[in-house]
Amino acid sequence: MRVVFDANVLIAAFLTEGLCSGMLIRARKQAFNLVLCDDIIREFEGILIKKFKLISTDISEISSIVSEAASEILHKLNHIPNIGRDPNDDMIIACAIDAAADYIVTGDEDLLILKKYKKSTIINPRNFEALFVD
Repeated sequence: MRVVFDANVLIAAFLTEGLCSGMLIRARKQAFNLVLCDDIIREFEGILIKKFKLISTDISEISSIVSEAASEILHKLNHIPNIGRDPNDDMIIACAIDAAADYIVTGDEDLLILKKYKKSTIINPRNFEALFVD
C-alpha cells in the first residue's frame, strides 16, 4: 500500500504522542510505503521553523527521521491543474498521482471533501489507522 501524508500529519506525528506518531512508526516499520515529495517536506520544515520556532539542528534531526520513514521521496512532480478548493493542496494531490498512492492521509477539510482523486482515497488519520486494527 502506497500512502502520502500531508505536512500537518507529519507535524502531528512529532508534536503529539497519538495517532499520527503511531502512523509514522508504522511507516518506519514498513507496514506501508510512505511516499513524500520535496514540496511536502519543505512545507513541513517551514511550519516547524515559523510556527514552532525550532532551530536548524532540530529540523535536521526531524527531517532525517521523516526521510528514514519514507520509502520514497519524489523530487520533481508533474504539474496538475487546480483540483482542490485550496491551490496549496494541489502539490499533495500531485505527489499522490506521481506516487500512484492508494491513500492520501490528511486532516485538511479542503482535501477530505474530495474523498477520492483518481486512484487515491483521501482519508483522515483515524480512518487510515482503522485499516490496521486487528
